[in-house]
Amino acid sequence: MQLTVPESRSHTLFSFGTLMDERVQTALFGHAVPSFPASLAGYTTRPLPITDASVIAASGLDVHLTLERKLGAVVEGAVLHLTDQDLAAADAYEVDDYARRRVLLSSGESAWAYLDAKPLRSAERIVIVGDSIAYGRCDPQGGWAAHLAAAHIAGNEAEHRVFNLAIPGITLTDVSEQTPALLAPRRPDTLLVAAGINDSALPLAIPQTRCDGLAQITDSLGSLAATALSHNARLVVAGPTWVDEERTRDYGGLQFTQARALALRESLQTWCDENHVDYLDMWEPLRGNTELLADGVHPTPEGHQSLYRHLEALSR
Repeated sequence: MQLTVPESRSHTLFSFGTLMDERVQTALFGHAVPSFPASLAGYTTRPLPITDASVIAASGLDVHLTLERKLGAVVEGAVLHLTDQDLAAADAYEVDDYARRRVLLSSGESAWAYLDAKPLRSAERIVIVGDSIAYGRCDPQGGWAAHLAAAHIAGNEAEHRVFNLAIPGITLTDVSEQTPALLAPRRPDTLLVAAGINDSALPLAIPQTRCDGLAQITDSLGSLAATALSHNARLVVAGPTWVDEERTRDYGGLQFTQARALALRESLQTWCDENHVDYLDMWEPLRGNTELLADGVHPTPEGHQSLYRHLEALSR
């Protein structure tokens, strides 16, 4: 029996630094790769100290560049055409400070690029979409999103913006349908999606025609990824928070359970891993801390503070 070897796919990778150097390419790939001039709008660069000896040996530099968002800026570079094997070698070359994500080039074509591994650290203009937890229900100060906005704007009052567009009761399907019309006037570089807990809810009386929200999660995420990329925004997905099902009640005929919330968490994380999208796991800060939940689902003001501190550590 003759085995068929699958053909290697072709990938485009935007480079603005050491990967443009033919000596680095030869060291990594065994040969120089086809490349063409390209530019990336909405970004600038900043220096990043490197401590990995193998990376320093390949590039000859102990300081590389990383991308940072800046409205109106442009980074000049090149698009490299890589095979599967080449792309894997590039992934191995980049240190943990980088993450490979999709970007939209000035030409209108999409390509991979290595961005800051901390997704909100390099952000300038953040749009938050989500449900009642992102909205800040049960916290008069506006919840974890308000804490994030205050810290982010304080970092650069002139240029940093946060727009919280979360709506209580909304599903991830609703978010994916409503978000495209909301982004253009806000010119975001980061789309932070914190929704889905309502998709995991089970109706107390299940009508035969009702679709299971969890079954539609991947379609909604795919739509949101396309929407974000069309604005050259980075998609960041915040997972569900812990649910104390012993204290949850009937929310308009809906019931929340830990099992369904955990299924949502796994679905979101798996999709993000497979599609090279940032996933922020928000489960642990509240897990087992029933006093940080007002009603079994919604965090108290102290719970929102805990979520914000966790988010800050994950993303900055």
